[in-house]
Amino acid sequence: MSAHAANPHHARRWAILAVLGLAQLMVVLDGTVVNIALPSAQADLGFSDADRQWIITAYTLAFGSLLLFGGRLADVMGRKSVLLIGLIGFSIASAVGGAAPSFEVLVIARGAQGLFGALLAPAALSTLTTTFTDPNERGKAFGIYGAIAGAGAAIGLILGGFLTEYLSWRWCLYVNLILAVPAAIAAFALLVNQRPEGKARLDLLGTVVVSVGLLGIVYGCSKAQSDGWTAPITLGLLIGGLALVALFVLIETRISNPLLPMRVVLDRGRAGAYIGLGLACVGMFGVFLFLTFYLQTILMYSPIKTGFAFLPMVGAIMVMATTSTAVLLPRIGARIPVVLGMVLAAIGMVILTQIGVGAAYATHVLPGLVVMGLGMGLLFATCFEVGTSGVQAHDAGIASAMANTTQQVGGSIGTALLSTIATTVAANYVASGLGDPVQAAVHSYSVAFWVSAGIFAGAAVICGLLIPGGKHDREQMAAPAAI
Repeated sequence: MSAHAANPHHARRWAILAVLGLAQLMVVLDGTVVNIALPSAQADLGFSDADRQWIITAYTLAFGSLLLFGGRLADVMGRKSVLLIGLIGFSIASAVGGAAPSFEVLVIARGAQGLFGALLAPAALSTLTTTFTDPNERGKAFGIYGAIAGAGAAIGLILGGFLTEYLSWRWCLYVNLILAVPAAIAAFALLVNQRPEGKARLDLLGTVVVSVGLLGIVYGCSKAQSDGWTAPITLGLLIGGLALVALFVLIETRISNPLLPMRVVLDRGRAGAYIGLGLACVGMFGVFLFLTFYLQTILMYSPIKTGFAFLPMVGAIMVMATTSTAVLLPRIGARIPVVLGMVLAAIGMVILTQIGVGAAYATHVLPGLVVMGLGMGLLFATCFEVGTSGVQAHDAGIASAMANTTQQVGGSIGTALLSTIATTVAANYVASGLGDPVQAAVHSYSVAFWVSAGIFAGAAVICGLLIPGGKHDREQMAAPAAI
């Protein structure tokens, strides 16, 4: 039997790609669309500066900590079932978040979005992989899918600004219903639920241990803001979280059905790529968070103008991402693009430290965003390809989920850590009589950018030591086709 004849999706593959692209757009868009709405949501619901990080962190932590579980669940229950659960659940959570009467309800809804997104994302990606069996068509399909993922960030920034300014910040959540409901209906009609032969078991213990461990680490970073870094509760959360992550690694080496097989992460190149993605997101998420507030509350930009202000960075990411994987990676390998990307990102952050109360966007913000975007495009695209290369077919989904997991967890930790630092710096600035609250806020953003620059510089050294040099052979590193 030919591969096409054995594939029940082959005849409908391009329509299925449209559905999966819509699902991917929704997940990527949700990572940025809410950022623009944060100031308006904060004013409406009355939560504090210290609490605002949880609107982002609740989503990224739930999403990042459960992605591996979501990929495994799709293998056990079938991709169609998990995809539909993800789409419907994401819709309901978005509706609850949009109608949220309080900060607590909004945070719970954002966490639920992350949970269902963790089911949705790996199910969509694995469906795409198994739907397109022809190598040439698969390349085109992944190109389209990747373009949607890259454009999603830009669409989210602009759409978030438009909805916040002309409707309400609540529509930044309601908009998911417009995407998810048609996608769920089409997925139900087009897809066949495929499940593996034999009985597959879920690593529930590993999932619980790693999820609680990651929660402890991120919550520990947040508690440092109000209680201090040496407070017993802060140290307890951080040490406990790290201990649980270490326990998770031990569990995965001892059981027959690991959530994360260690062979995926012990490869030197993939390990460097995962660490690079995680550290890059720790440093990058501060840009979106702090610059959003700087542009809207200091430079008095409207939400939609703030969204457009980020476009040069997104454009630079998309241009350099294409160049890094198509031109640089096959010729000079991964080490140089990743290290250079980290260095450029660090330089971009240093440029952004020069912002001030009376600074102009064109001279103090735009150059930093462009340089930052060039660096992020270099390192993200390269790390993602290296992180998903050279694995067997039955590990390809886990490798992809691991790449997504490090990004999301890195983003949640970065948001909590940098918010903690910025809030502490601003309070000390005012208490010391160095300036008013506006000057204190700007100073705290500059300090956060300095910290991010240091993170990128450290990541450049780590990735330079871990990622092997030499050319990247796509034929040799490609995952074998699934049988």
